[in-house]
Amino acid sequence: MAEEVKPTKVIDARGSFCPGPLMELIKGYKQAKVGDVISLYSSDNGTKVDAPAWIKKSGNELIGVYDRDGYVEIVLKKVR
Repeated sequence: MAEEVKPTKVIDARGSFCPGPLMELIKGYKQAKVGDVISLYSSDNGTKVDAPAWIKKSGNELIGVYDRDGYVEIVLKKVR
């Protein structure tokens, strides 16, 4: 099992519906520094697809998508 990376910033968007979690992620991304690791918590199932697609399109690094108890955690590293 791979070791999980400790996030620099956690965005808790549980209870928000699409596109809310993705918008929160983008807002957090804009405030982050290159090299920061951002963790997004979302209870919206669409985020599991939308966030990784945005991360790839934006040229950043998707570290992982983890199913948690009642929500999904998406972790990215800002590389640009």
